[in-house]
Amino acid sequence: MDGLIFSQNYYIMKKIKGDKGDAMKTYKLTVFEKNGEKILDEAFEAANDTEAKEKGTEMLTSQNLLEKTHRCTSPEGKLLLFHT
Repeated sequence: MDGLIFSQNYYIMKKIKGDKGDAMKTYKLTVFEKNGEKILDEAFEAANDTEAKEKGTEMLTSQNLLEKTHRCTSPEGKLLLFHT
C-alpha cells in the first residue's frame, strides 16, 4: 500500500513541477498607459525566465498591448521585458 501512495504522490509532484522536474515560478506582467494608469496587472506561471519572456510577449501581442509601456518581472525581481 505504501508503494501505491508513493507512486501517486510522485506522479502528482511531477505534474506540479512540470515534465523537466523544474518547479513552476510565478511571474508578473504589468502594462501602463502614458498617464501611469495600470491597464494590466497579471501574474502567470512559467518554468524559467526564457519561457516567461515568451509567454509575456504572447500575452501582450494577443491583447494588442505590445507597444504600450510594460514590464515583466521574475519572482526574484529580475526585469525580463521592458518597453516605454
